[in-house]
Amino acid sequence: MSVLEVTGPTQLTPVWDDLISGLTVGVLLTDERGQVLATNDVAAELMQLAKADLLTGARPTGWQVRDDTGAAMPDWAELAGQVLRAGSPLSMPMVIVRCGQPRSRIWADYHPVQVQGRSRVLILLQSVHTDVPHSRGLLDPLTGLPGRVLLLDRLEQSLVRARSRGTLSTLVLVDVQRLAEFNTEHGFERGDDLLTTLASRLREGLSDEHTVARYGGDEFAVVAEHPSGTGEEIAEQARGVAGWPVRIGRKRVRPGLRVSWVTTDGQASVHSVLARAEQQLQH
Repeated sequence: MSVLEVTGPTQLTPVWDDLISGLTVGVLLTDERGQVLATNDVAAELMQLAKADLLTGARPTGWQVRDDTGAAMPDWAELAGQVLRAGSPLSMPMVIVRCGQPRSRIWADYHPVQVQGRSRVLILLQSVHTDVPHSRGLLDPLTGLPGRVLLLDRLEQSLVRARSRGTLSTLVLVDVQRLAEFNTEHGFERGDDLLTTLASRLREGLSDEHTVARYGGDEFAVVAEHPSGTGEEIAEQARGVAGWPVRIGRKRVRPGLRVSWVTTDGQASVHSVLARAEQQLQH
């Protein structure tokens, strides 16, 4: 899990505003509920809001945030929760709509951070004048699997096909349990070896038609399409291929895995499918 350590705005007062006001990117610092704690003028301009409205949560009539497919985005509290639970950055396109008309196209990078010992989300906003560059965050550098950005794109495409073809789309999340304890006992290099081994098993052991991606620091995701049934069989197959013991040095260690799955006919949004799968992991 990669969590940045930053100095909080209360520590930097009165120079915090001076530091971020000179940046050419929008900056938002939120708490785990999505409440904006600090921001700059660039962020307000990109979000088509007054700076005071960003801080208070006020939104004018007709103001909306949508993704690049036109679907409504989840609220900031839900996105902040996803980023903090996954413990890894999230990048996505956003379109600011006023009275039904797109006004601002933004690329948003969400980062989990620690501020004075508290979990916060740092959001960096940049204007996008052309199509969103799909080369950003496409592949996870450790495992070579599709990263979170490409996963969201593949899941969206799967949902569109399910709606148009009358088929089903399943998202499976595979959570590697106690990875932090494993890294403490065996070292981070061994932890990376474990993740790359599991990534290889999932990629080779599942159908070529499935998308296998790295969803978070200790989570993998599988997107599958099928004509009928549920995702239970796919989830058990993922558990089976990843659950065999792994040789770490002279030891054979069986990875602890927790698996959840959500199947939909395509009527659900990408973010609601992810949220439901994450919630199931917690139970």
